[in-house]
Amino acid sequence: MTHDEATGRRRPAGAELPLVGGPPAERADAAQNRRRILAAAAAMVAERGPDALSMDEVAKAAGVGVGTVYRRFGDRAGLAYAVIDEREVQFQAAFLQGPPPLGPGAGAPERIRAFLHALVDRTEDQLGLLLVAEMDSADARFTEGSYELYRQHLALLVGRIRPEADVRWLADALLAPLAANLYGYQRRTGGMSVARVKAGYDDLLAGLAHGGGAAGP
Repeated sequence: MTHDEATGRRRPAGAELPLVGGPPAERADAAQNRRRILAAAAAMVAERGPDALSMDEVAKAAGVGVGTVYRRFGDRAGLAYAVIDEREVQFQAAFLQGPPPLGPGAGAPERIRAFLHALVDRTEDQLGLLLVAEMDSADARFTEGSYELYRQHLALLVGRIRPEADVRWLADALLAPLAANLYGYQRRTGGMSVARVKAGYDDLLAGLAHGGGAAGP
């Protein structure tokens, strides 16, 4: 067994964090409704943009009652995250099980850098949907399953570099710049390029790797 710095629990040696966010086991009819709803939502986003996503209109397009959509996805944020989900599962598989440096097999600094750069690209690609998902609910970014997995992953890796540090706080700090509203503001209003965002992360990580300086007064 090895210690998981992110959760404080013991886990089997060599075990990776589990993928989250995939659809739960469900009846065939429920699975069919889910596919129809997601297909309708994805088509609406593709044709009219993420801001057009509407629970009522998705229900009509999918041929189901709007109550079915609300019961299955909770709210518009939940529906947006479900549309995002396929790309999310691929991303999780890459950093948990894929080749290095994003996946296992590289050193902790290289894996953290690869993860954050990949997450910048992922945020860039789906920014509109992420804005819808994160802004519909104040806690959506944190209660949606992927955030906690990202946090655990980073905390585990940061702990290998700085075992004396508050790894959970540092993991949150590393994820904070990729909140959709801040990232969108930097890209659209601030005119920052993707390369500049990644370079900023590289500066942060250089400080993390060489941290542990003298405490202030």
